[in-house]
Amino acid sequence: MERLQKLIARAGICSRRRAEELITSGRVAVDGQIVTELGAKADVHQKIRVDGKELTFGAEKIYLLVNKPRGYICTASDDRGRKTVLDLLGENFSERVYPVGRLDFDSEGLILLTNDGDLTNALIHPRYGVSKTYRVKISGDITADKLERLRAGIELDDGPTAPAEVHQFGADTVDITIREGRNRQVRRMFAAVGCNVKRLRRIRFAGLTLSGVPVGKFRALTADEVAALKKL
Repeated sequence: MERLQKLIARAGICSRRRAEELITSGRVAVDGQIVTELGAKADVHQKIRVDGKELTFGAEKIYLLVNKPRGYICTASDDRGRKTVLDLLGENFSERVYPVGRLDFDSEGLILLTNDGDLTNALIHPRYGVSKTYRVKISGDITADKLERLRAGIELDDGPTAPAEVHQFGADTVDITIREGRNRQVRRMFAAVGCNVKRLRRIRFAGLTLSGVPVGKFRALTADEVAALKKL
């Protein structure tokens, strides 16, 4: 017997943190009974359903790198009918995969999709501090003082950020690398120093880049890339 959220993650549905949200919101059933307690346990021989769909275990692991355009959301489905990153895979792609972390609707760039729940959990868990680099085009003056504030950490309404790596390119473009994953964190950091983000694109995540992947397209990770992610 294992904790239910761990089993859900192992089935590739999502991370353990997201699985906990699914459980507490009453979207998980075990052998026909809705379960809402985070301490609940089950095993792979029981019928575990999330939103009515039964989980399967032991499926082949899939790892995809997607170059997300603006106007897509990073969820498996959307009750408002908006396009999701899964729509980029095409109608012929039938395997169930889920985003690793999030990029908001207006953001672009690198997002991973997988059915490996354990790897998803590790990549987004704050303990591991996996790096994410964003190329940010802004309006508003970029001064040396503002760059130093970003490097040192910014006080946000949910607490101070960790120090960031920041490099300026030209008059209006900055690359920033963070190791946290708060909601809209990069946009809020720039807003805190008086800069409005006009375009935000994730160009690197966990050592992976967008090289060779056009906007709106995807590719499978190589075995070496997957092995490197698991070592993180």
